[in-house]
Amino acid sequence: VYLTGRKPPTVPWEARWIRWPDFRLPADPRAARRILYEAWERCAAERVEVACGGGRGRTGTALACLAILDGVPPTEAVAYVREHYSRRAVETPGQRRFVAAFR
Repeated sequence: VYLTGRKPPTVPWEARWIRWPDFRLPADPRAARRILYEAWERCAAERVEVACGGGRGRTGTALACLAILDGVPPTEAVAYVREHYSRRAVETPGQRRFVAAFR
């Protein structure tokens, strides 16, 4: 799952793209939820990669959303990702609000 503002280059493996400019939110939140849900389902049996340019804001936000899908309460998801992935994950107030509202 690539979280970038511009379409990523073609890769030899199956990939999904969420249009997500740096320091912002997904351009299409419904599509983002659908793609993240698919990633969550597939990670039970497959390797799934989530990546953005810097690996903190967008990736951390997506990981927090995946944690919610896996049962972490939305009010605890940012702290969970900061503890288990990066203390600087989920960089902006808007990203924190996106996680809090993610269902």
